[in-house]
Amino acid sequence: MKTQLHKPCFNLKSAGLLALFAFTPLLAQAHPGHGPATSFASGLNHPLHGLDHILAMVGVGLWAAQLGGRSLWAIPATFIGLMTVGGMLGMMGVPLPMVETGILVSVLVMGILIAAAARLPLAASMALVGLFAIFHGHAHGTEIPLAASGLSYALGFVFATALLHAAGLALGLFAQQRLSAPALRLAGGAIALCGVCLWWA
Repeated sequence: MKTQLHKPCFNLKSAGLLALFAFTPLLAQAHPGHGPATSFASGLNHPLHGLDHILAMVGVGLWAAQLGGRSLWAIPATFIGLMTVGGMLGMMGVPLPMVETGILVSVLVMGILIAAAARLPLAASMALVGLFAIFHGHAHGTEIPLAASGLSYALGFVFATALLHAAGLALGLFAQQRLSAPALRLAGGAIALCGVCLWWA
């Protein structure tokens, strides 16, 4: 009688769950202080220390990849453009109500849109993403000093945002071409779940 060898049960879903648990300790530091805004390097580093920003910006790229067509460039470009506007408003001290709430809602909504494979008209998609971008930009604009170093910091933050969008686009396109059909939607569900956890963190 031959002994039957069992195949390893580690698959894509298992990896996703492990990744989710790995990020759980970071949920408590959703939007901590990020240090002085004094250089391009600190601006580049800034988004990588806020899980809310990482999830929202990668989520924008994932959703753009899911929509395809002109959305591939129009949605990320809209986010970056209006995030810059929000940052300027924050630098000038223009008040914007419920900024942190808007950021958390952006994570939850982006996750839901991806999980549901929602296909809105391009103009509506750009408007929604642009609204969220203003909240993200304003939150960081309030931390940028009105000086030359502030400009360098802002350029670093914009560049980091573009990289996170590009990562989301690459992951989204890869998931659609190489992985099973629901892989991208599962990623959206994970983002939405993180959004709920961030809300209660």
